[in-house]
Amino acid sequence: MLLELQVVNFAIIEKLRVSFENGLTVFTGETGAGKSIIIDAIGLLAGGRGSIEYVRHGTNKAEIEGLFEIDGQHEVIPILDALGIDKNDNMIILRREISARGKSICRVNGKLVTLNALQKIGHRLIDIHGQHEHQLLLDPERHLPLIDLFGGSDLAKLKYEYSTEYEKTADLAKQCERFNKNEKQIVQRIDLLKYQIKEINDAKLHEGEDDKLYEEKRRLVNFEKVFQALKLGYEALDGESRGLDWLRSASGSLESVQDLDNDLKGYAESISNCYYILEEQSSSMRGYLEQMEYDPERLDEIEMRLNEIHLLKRKYGTDIKEILDYCEKIKKEYDDLTHRDERYDELNQAFHDHMDYLRKKALAVSGVRKKTVIQLNQAINHELKDLYMEQAQFEARLNQQDDLESFRNYHPDGIDNAEFFIATNPGEPLKPLVKIASGGELSRIMLAIKSNFRQVMGVTSIIFDEVDTGVSGRVAQAMAEKIFNLSKSSQVFCITHLPQVAAMADHHLYISKQVTENQRTVTSVKKLDEEEKIREIGRMISGTKITDLTRRHARELRKMAEKVKI
Repeated sequence: MLLELQVVNFAIIEKLRVSFENGLTVFTGETGAGKSIIIDAIGLLAGGRGSIEYVRHGTNKAEIEGLFEIDGQHEVIPILDALGIDKNDNMIILRREISARGKSICRVNGKLVTLNALQKIGHRLIDIHGQHEHQLLLDPERHLPLIDLFGGSDLAKLKYEYSTEYEKTADLAKQCERFNKNEKQIVQRIDLLKYQIKEINDAKLHEGEDDKLYEEKRRLVNFEKVFQALKLGYEALDGESRGLDWLRSASGSLESVQDLDNDLKGYAESISNCYYILEEQSSSMRGYLEQMEYDPERLDEIEMRLNEIHLLKRKYGTDIKEILDYCEKIKKEYDDLTHRDERYDELNQAFHDHMDYLRKKALAVSGVRKKTVIQLNQAINHELKDLYMEQAQFEARLNQQDDLESFRNYHPDGIDNAEFFIATNPGEPLKPLVKIASGGELSRIMLAIKSNFRQVMGVTSIIFDEVDTGVSGRVAQAMAEKIFNLSKSSQVFCITHLPQVAAMADHHLYISKQVTENQRTVTSVKKLDEEEKIREIGRMISGTKITDLTRRHARELRKMAEKVKI
């Protein structure tokens, strides 16, 4: 569950720290007070898309931090372990920073992570159902993933096995397709590869060769300068009345009197050591000078070789290693193409073997999906009756591909397509959900789905952002009870404008905004006590003016809610 949320400089929120508890927490307040902004902040912790628009005007960055508590068996733990993140007594701190320049920084328990990693973790902790999320029901491509989610771990395991085999089979299919290209194109490709392999082999490249050549070229280009400097240095040391000569005289002079004054022994030893060191270096310099030889022809050879390597780099890689790696790669392709008949037979056989295995896996997934669809239809229709859609008939349908011999009829999720159908009135045929469901009906269908998915979702917190839009009366009461039932197994947050939902809350937070002395708007959150809850529910019933009748009605809603919750 989400224990605490801290938001700093986010939209109209200057600084906000809110502690949460288990059960159902509702957020109420006037439109524009900042209720959805708080949900947006939580959404960013789940890896939502950031924007500089979220950064409060005049500040450098927005900061959002959330503290979550999980149990020792939560499905997010393997992901944390894989990322090397400490769990700190089953506590997880998600932190997100968005700078005014648009840069986003994500941390989990203090460790920097990518946005993708934050999403993997956040989506297993938080499920946000926004006021427009029910639109996914209008997209048939989203229907199959919903069915698979309802199928739970058994179906997920089969899908993983299928997808692994699908990737292998798809790779073999691509290789077979490459061998089936136009014969003229293959011959042209063979000629090109043959030329490239010969060009690289004839160059007889060695890793690091160009670095050595550049060093040798640098010495040859600067030969005269180096020679003169070295010669001058040598002559300054060796010869009559030169450096070594004077050092020899100094050493001999000090040695002659060192026995007369013990303090002079140190000088004598130091001068003597310097003399022998410089004498050795002078000898080395003489040898180096004697072997130095300027070879203009060698410089030309180096220039030609470097030019050859440069041309190869322009064609095949940024350095010699890349060129050699490319050569090995095209040698394999050349070998495959020149022996394509034999290679194709091998590939084709392997492809058909994998197709047989893929077909078995696909049929296994499809079989479990069919059973899942039956269970899903029964569960959704049961929930719809509780939400006063007694006459409605919901049906998820699967369509399996007929021709399972062709790989084109397989896709990463299997061989099935799905679509949701519904009949909202008796005597009417089932029609695609996208064509006939109203906004209020979509909200109820989505809530019915969420109610049945709570056991397989595994998230610690579920957030509803005005999902009750478009409903009222007894339907609103039924939705309130459904949302409360969800809070029995997961922490639930709900932004609502319905008094029936607010009355069911275990915890009620009121969101308001004020204009400060410096003409800046800030959002604040207040936890309501029982009397304040009554006043707020009364406001939601009647508007700004709250009468005694409104208060009695609000108290009655609270009493009814407490009876339902028992």
